Amino acid sequence: MPARIEDYALIGDCETAALVSKQGSIDWLCWPTFASAACMAALLGKEEHGHWLLAPVGDARSTRAYRDGTLVLETTFENDEGAVLLIDFMPIRGKYPDLVRIVRGIRGRVRMRMQLVLRFDYGFSIPWVTRLEDGTLRAIAGPDMVVLRSSTPTRGEDMKTVGEFTLGEGQSASFVLAYGPSYGELPPPIRPEHELELTTGFWSEWISKLTADNNYQGRYTDAVRRSLITLKALTYAPTGGIVGAPTTSLPERIGGTRNWDYRYCWLRDATFSLLALMNAGYYEEAKAWRDWLLRACAGRPDQVQIMYGIRGERNLLEWEVGWLPGYEGSSPVRVGNAASSQLQLDVYGEVADALLHAELGGLPSRKSDIDLQNCLHEHLAKIWQEPDQGIWEVRSGRQQFTHSKVMAWVAFDRAVKYAERCGENGNLERWRKLRQTVHQDVCEKGFDSHLNSFTQAYGSKRLDASLLLIPLVGFLPPEDKRVQGTVEAIEKHLMHDGFVRRYDPSELDDGVRGEEGRFLACSFWLVSALNLMGQRQKARELFERLLSLRNDVGLLSEEYDPEAGRLVGNFPQALSHIALVNAAFEFMRVTSPSKQRSESKPAGADSGVL
Repeated sequence: MPARIEDYALIGDCETAALVSKQGSIDWLCWPTFASAACMAALLGKEEHGHWLLAPVGDARSTRAYRDGTLVLETTFENDEGAVLLIDFMPIRGKYPDLVRIVRGIRGRVRMRMQLVLRFDYGFSIPWVTRLEDGTLRAIAGPDMVVLRSSTPTRGEDMKTVGEFTLGEGQSASFVLAYGPSYGELPPPIRPEHELELTTGFWSEWISKLTADNNYQGRYTDAVRRSLITLKALTYAPTGGIVGAPTTSLPERIGGTRNWDYRYCWLRDATFSLLALMNAGYYEEAKAWRDWLLRACAGRPDQVQIMYGIRGERNLLEWEVGWLPGYEGSSPVRVGNAASSQLQLDVYGEVADALLHAELGGLPSRKSDIDLQNCLHEHLAKIWQEPDQGIWEVRSGRQQFTHSKVMAWVAFDRAVKYAERCGENGNLERWRKLRQTVHQDVCEKGFDSHLNSFTQAYGSKRLDASLLLIPLVGFLPPEDKRVQGTVEAIEKHLMHDGFVRRYDPSELDDGVRGEEGRFLACSFWLVSALNLMGQRQKARELFERLLSLRNDVGLLSEEYDPEAGRLVGNFPQALSHIALVNAAFEFMRVTSPSKQRSESKPAGADSGVL
């Protein structure tokens, strides 16, 4: 039985990640990359599907925390025998990926147990394990090889690798797991303590840039720091792509079927990701993300997808892993994502917005990149009136979603501003006319005067949290009565238990059965909208309510189930942490991501503290 979602912590090497439970069990690890098949998949099944336990024998109390400003996890176990410290981390990758676990005795003498179950192909393939002359264990199945080197003896038992040892005060034991292709040489041994020092130094130096450059010094510094570290950990370093989450199929409602693979990169996250990174001073990461975006979109404009693989892969074929029962019985377990083939008009606006803000932030595009943008705008000019599947990727058919049209306006608006800034006047008048046409279309067809609110789709009476983005992207100013009416309607009808729902599933057939939790980014969007409207105290109260949902090491999942009091959905979720960072910056006196988007101000151009 896996732990509660909020009982996991993240470790990673900026190319993949693992989830470690409070009980000292690593229950999810995909090697060698985020998108690879898991070799530990107990998170979505049982221990027999792959896990790595390192904990005291019998019951023990545990507390944990990250080393300050790092992704090095420290878990303290205490029982009647004494106490030990477990240190888990993944060194920043060289040629081979490693996962290191060090146990140190604090007091007394504590009996420890180690149990390693490797199962490649999402828990399906049992490897062939051999012990080499130097004591190294090698596990091979097909193209995959994992080796274990430990400072204490281990043995095979019932298709597992196990070991018992006792640690006294001042004593330590270390375990290193490494991955390599089965047809290649063994990954070389590393020095665990030395790698611990290097890994701690890497993360400490990286996060120090946030406060060293005085980019953020508000009261939420700790939350912003942890969210930025998490965002960095979810970045695939070789390409700059940022995955939605390191997991697949963690349910939006326990026992439900809304289980999706989030180990891909969404264009929809482009602008908020870019602003979060640039406002915090991380221009190298912002540039890498911008460059990934341009490479992913390159090609025929009618083939632009809403998401891509970490290297820009386009074929994200969705299939079900029939041998995994799912997290707490939540099935099916899915790999791949069929939504990648949907038409979602909003991504054109996100790409245009991100590239404009990259330019404003000092990351100029090349001529070839400008030509690509123009091709995307030309294609959007032909299709913006078509129905689409919308921001929530509905599987029940296309509609005239209001948010999609708003983002089509964003695309043409940013095209105008980009052309004005860069002196590209060839299509300027055309983009201006299209901008006006789309704006008028949305105001006439997307607003319901009886509800005094914009609606989910043209002619609909349904509300949608994505409408909170109308003032955030600058479609209408926050003081506009239609914006204020929309925010009030969402607060009245979509806010339950103190958090915003995406929409009411009972009113919209989205093609998937069952309920869901509260999509956390939506509530962060409300924080930003309230700030823009001058309701700062109300915004702060909601923001701090959202912060209280973080687990003990500061991580958020995709959603929250207020009835069960649990985090749900894929974990940790990049968009939740991006929204947290941007909402925190909204409380700065001048630097506001929403104002930057709506007014096209350079990221990081101003600063202030509140």
